[in-house]
Amino acid sequence: MVSLPWMTLLPVLILAAGTVAVLALDIAWPAARQAHLTLISLTLVAAAAATIPGIRMSPGDSLTALCAPSGGLCLYEVSAAESLLQLLACVSALLVVLLAWRDWAHGEGGRTAVLSALLLAATTGVVALSGVGDVASLLVAIELATLPTVALVALEHRTRRQPGAIDAAVALLTTSLASFALLALGAALWFVSTGTAILSPEALIGQTGSDRVVLALAGVFALAGIAFKLSAVPFHAWTPVTYAAAPLPITAYLSTTSKVAAVGGLLVIVQAVTGAGISAVGVVLGVVAALSLTLGHVIALVQGDSVGLLAWSSVAQGGWVVLPLATLAPGATSLAVGYLVIYLLATMALWIVIVAFANDPARPDGTSMHWMRGILRRQPALGLAMLFALLTLAGLPPAVAGLLAKIGVISPVAAQGFWWLALVAAINVPLGLAVYLRWAWLILDPLPAPDSEAQVAKVFLPPLWSMVLGLLTAALIALSIWPVMFR
Repeated sequence: MVSLPWMTLLPVLILAAGTVAVLALDIAWPAARQAHLTLISLTLVAAAAATIPGIRMSPGDSLTALCAPSGGLCLYEVSAAESLLQLLACVSALLVVLLAWRDWAHGEGGRTAVLSALLLAATTGVVALSGVGDVASLLVAIELATLPTVALVALEHRTRRQPGAIDAAVALLTTSLASFALLALGAALWFVSTGTAILSPEALIGQTGSDRVVLALAGVFALAGIAFKLSAVPFHAWTPVTYAAAPLPITAYLSTTSKVAAVGGLLVIVQAVTGAGISAVGVVLGVVAALSLTLGHVIALVQGDSVGLLAWSSVAQGGWVVLPLATLAPGATSLAVGYLVIYLLATMALWIVIVAFANDPARPDGTSMHWMRGILRRQPALGLAMLFALLTLAGLPPAVAGLLAKIGVISPVAAQGFWWLALVAAINVPLGLAVYLRWAWLILDPLPAPDSEAQVAKVFLPPLWSMVLGLLTAALIALSIWPVMFR
């Protein structure tokens, strides 16, 4: 017998029930596209609300479920940090629904329900991944968070004939399968080393020398299996291909919600080995962070397309998230989550603008950055929102939240004596400034080259989009004035 407190599992259960409800609604009322989208939105809002009790917990407290009454080992456990990840997953997925609403509401018959169910199923995996406590659940959750996204890309090709989307889906699928094999190998090695499937520091008590070698290999393989969802080097090859070819709302999902899944999985592994003195895990994380930072920033510098820039930006930003985890310090996980919050807020704001430009029929290549030249002069509110988001990603005042986030993730690296990694991070700070300030300069340019009327025309944002963009910008400003996440 195990304990099963339903309230702890409520975010996952709501999303799973919503997935089934969408498919049931499709059987009963196939033509109700607006109803499907309304249902998925309400499901995500309800799941987000269900994470609030966990977020309000004190540091060190946690909510548990599926616990054995004797030993107290639990298959599901969330702290305030993991609950915050679950909230981020629901909110970012809700934004994707907002961006895809127009296309999904007027698409071919039957696809709205399928796409909605796939999105909810993937988000269910993301939310579950933050709380898993055993290797079997880890494997199931990461595949649930991945395979529906592959189907989303492929189905959009069939229904919209998106050029190259099949290649993008194949690239994502191939990488995910290879990574899953590494993760499965890591899970098997963990079981061999510890004799249990539970991912807990208690499982490492009494480890001998030979067991610790196997345990180190388990951690390295498990991290390699999760790193692809963070677009971390060398598991990043799918990112530029898929971002360029997938429909923009799905690309937005990959660059936001899927990143939450990656961080959730990384936290599970890192917390399981923290305090065991397994330096190999920290070294691998440090190398991954250094490579991701450098390669992502260097290639992003030469991108002329906003989607391409965000693709390589996500590689670099993944490196910043991993950076504090390389120390295996107790407080590193909260710093990584704090950085992820800032990254997601800024990235979601940019995606709203990019999709708005791409939806304009007067701009056939709407994601090209040259369309955004001088937008601050033509539409000051929109330009300021974009500018603040870019300054946040660059870590440059007045976007103090981005600056504090970078200082926060570098601090434990320096404090723990990882000087080579701190040096790499320091070199990448000006590289990141160059990446985002190049885009910011286009926005600030007061004299755009008017080679067409469309280039100087105003871009239209639906009222709800404008309101969400304002809320995201306000959140970034609030975190810059009151940096509660970095205290």
